[in-house]
Amino acid sequence: MITLHIEHPVRDFDAWKSAFDSDPAGRDRSGVRRYVISRPVDQPRYVMIDLEFDDRDHAEAMLQVLQTVWRSPQAKAAVDGEIRTVIFEQVEVSRPR
Repeated sequence: MITLHIEHPVRDFDAWKSAFDSDPAGRDRSGVRRYVISRPVDQPRYVMIDLEFDDRDHAEAMLQVLQTVWRSPQAKAAVDGEIRTVIFEQVEVSRPR
């Protein structure tokens, strides 16, 4: 499994979440198998998103699409700082005993 990890501060979580839910990048048609949104317990205006893909090519293509989305006025109004990304491969996942 390949994951595109994204993290950044937001001005207003609820407004950002509404924009995320509108899916301007087309997650469904871009090969996203699953996503997880997380926030640090002491930083409610900081988000971490993991988008999971079957392969690296789809993750890299999605990153390119997102970089275009992030240049939009709407994204610039919602994001409140640097956007950090990394593409990684899951090596091992533990199973409950």
